[in-house]
Amino acid sequence: MSSQKINDEATRWFSTAEEDIAVAKLLRDNKKYSHACFTSQQAAEKAVKALYFSNDLDPWGHSIKKLISTLDALKFEKLKLMEPDAAKLDRFYIPTRYPNGLPGLTPSEAYSEVDAQEAITIAENIIEFARGMIK
Repeated sequence: MSSQKINDEATRWFSTAEEDIAVAKLLRDNKKYSHACFTSQQAAEKAVKALYFSNDLDPWGHSIKKLISTLDALKFEKLKLMEPDAAKLDRFYIPTRYPNGLPGLTPSEAYSEVDAQEAITIAENIIEFARGMIK
C-alpha cells in the first residue's frame, strides 16, 4: 500500500476513535453508563487499529489487549504498559450490549458512573498515545 493510502486509512480510524470517545462522554453525562463503557472500548480499539494501519499492518480482532500485545515491543513500549488497562476495556465489549451477557441483569443495571469514567480514562490514555505516534 502506498504511504499516502496508509496515512489516509490510519487517519480515518483515528478520527473515528476521537468521535467515539466524545460520544462516550455524552453517554456518561446522560447516565447511559453501559453504553459509555462499550463506546470507550470501541474508541480505544479503533485508536490501536489506527496504529496498525499507520505501520502498514493488518489488525485483526476486537481484543485491545491482544492487538497491543502483537505490536513491536520496542516501538510501542509505553503502549505495552497499558495492556492491563486494555484488558479492562475488553471486558466491556460484549456484556455492556446484551441482556444475556450478565446473569440476571441488564447492562443498564450492571454498570455505573465509576465504570464509565474508568473506561473513558483508559480509552483517552490509549488515544493520546496513538495520537503521538500517528500525527
